[in-house]
Amino acid sequence: MVRLDRITTRGGDGGQTSLGDGTRVTKDSLRIEAIGAVDEANAAIGLLRLHTEGGPDAMLARIQNDLFDLGADLCVPGDGAAEEGGRARLRMADSQCARLEAEVATMNEDLPPLRSFILPGGTPAAAHAHLARTAARRAERVVVALMAAEPVNPAALRYLNRLSDHLFVLSRALNAGGDVLWVPGGER
Repeated sequence: MVRLDRITTRGGDGGQTSLGDGTRVTKDSLRIEAIGAVDEANAAIGLLRLHTEGGPDAMLARIQNDLFDLGADLCVPGDGAAEEGGRARLRMADSQCARLEAEVATMNEDLPPLRSFILPGGTPAAAHAHLARTAARRAERVVVALMAAEPVNPAALRYLNRLSDHLFVLSRALNAGGDVLWVPGGER
């Protein structure tokens, strides 16, 4: 289990930080950027949860926990295929992606088909869901860049891709049919 006795360590004062395997990297490395982007998406979901309750809030609570799992996965280099020292590392699993897909399908059942792109907005909850979606998309882009440079568990990228879909459909559900539709060239 995680135990945090000291928060101020001064270990990063020189512009470096430690990964989960003890490797020291600069704080502007792609891996740290990816971890930070996932953290930012998680914080945006925390704000969204101030406007949700019941089923949507329960889904978002599970997602926040998943995003901590994702951060733990990213903080230890590797593609998730091997165990180190006989001890399995915490890695994202396809079952987490499958859960998001199932939740998207369930939410989407009651929504009318889209006939236009949607503008971020509507209810406060939906607007926050859109903001969380854009943070998840940015995290996805950073993980793609990281994957081009070094091994990353492919389930991490799949999860972020499903998460942005989930937050989009959730925003529609939170708008309860009151989507704000794009009108191309509408106010000229």
